[in-house]
Amino acid sequence: MRKQTEKNVFKAEFPAKSVNERFARSIVASFAAQADPAVSVIADVKTAVSEAVTNCIVHAYRDRKDRAKCTVYIYCSLDAKRRLTVKIRDKGVGIEDVQKAMQPLYTTDPDGERSGMGFAVMQNLCDRVKVSSRPGKGTVVTLIRAI
Repeated sequence: MRKQTEKNVFKAEFPAKSVNERFARSIVASFAAQADPAVSVIADVKTAVSEAVTNCIVHAYRDRKDRAKCTVYIYCSLDAKRRLTVKIRDKGVGIEDVQKAMQPLYTTDPDGERSGMGFAVMQNLCDRVKVSSRPGKGTVVTLIRAI
């Protein structure tokens, strides 16, 4: 039996390649599985992680010629109260106006291939979503979900 103050954590980093979005989903889901959550909870977490990682790959590093040389960082923790915290960080372009970026249908994709629903999806699937960003320095998306 774990003590109430115990917390388990892991860190990972990987190249900002779209193929690694699936990897990110898998490692977070595997980590969360130690708390034996419902399958629907795992599905929600996987989808939210996918959205955040995709934002790093598509938006944060959009001006980079070789995104595979850019890095996505994940920090994940699970506490004794079964609260999963996932922080997904990049060192990309950053977000000028976080509140605006979090509005449904807002997108910076000039070709219109993105729906602008990523943050809305994350907010719908998690208990809390926090975004901190500095233009030119990068972004951290924190997803919190009771499992």
